[in-house]
Amino acid sequence: MAEALLTVRDMSVHYGVIRALRGISFEVRAGEIISLIGSNGAGKSTILLAISNIIRKTSGSVVFDGKDISALPPDQIVAAGLIQVPEGRRIFANLTVKENLEMGAYARRDRSGIKEDMESVYAIFPRLKERVRQVAGTLSGGEQQMLAMGRSLMAKPRLLLLDEPSMGLAPILVDEIFSVIRRFNEGGTTILLVEQNAFKALKLAHRAYILETGEITKTGPSGDLMKDDVVREAYLGA
Repeated sequence: MAEALLTVRDMSVHYGVIRALRGISFEVRAGEIISLIGSNGAGKSTILLAISNIIRKTSGSVVFDGKDISALPPDQIVAAGLIQVPEGRRIFANLTVKENLEMGAYARRDRSGIKEDMESVYAIFPRLKERVRQVAGTLSGGEQQMLAMGRSLMAKPRLLLLDEPSMGLAPILVDEIFSVIRRFNEGGTTILLVEQNAFKALKLAHRAYILETGEITKTGPSGDLMKDDVVREAYLGA
């Protein structure tokens, strides 16, 4: 069994007096796709933001690749290889496709490697190559999601945090994005996925954690959770 690449222990987050997360503990092993499943407001996105130190933790620790990153600033966490694709894409709307991809590699100095990785992104997302000089804000929603994911690859992630990658996309594009996520993983990238489409997320992931009101209530192999009556009724419409 692979060692844990990411270990979260007893993590809590408060927004003022409101408790968003309570004592969250889980791990992501190298090479896995892990899904966080839960209803809106369960705390899924808060977990990703707290891991990346974009929001402050009330308590708990985050260990990445054997190093405690709980107090590191977000840019140092990115430099360590833990990359997040946030909900809503957050592309640089006034920059071109190529400039957005270059921003993903801002911390790198290996010019030949950057050029090679950009060609790899274009191979995965041919539409981005067709629109290389187009201003990113004029892309369709699906193309913007591709750009956000391509930009993350330019940072050479060891662990990729994906927050609602299918949100607002047409079904045919959702299938394409999930196919790409699998391709990322098969290429060696470990993935922690927050996704509103629980069926697709469980089908894609190796394991999953179920969240309810800021706490983990169930965990296990995704195939087992898809057969769980409570999970099926609450999240799969069965």
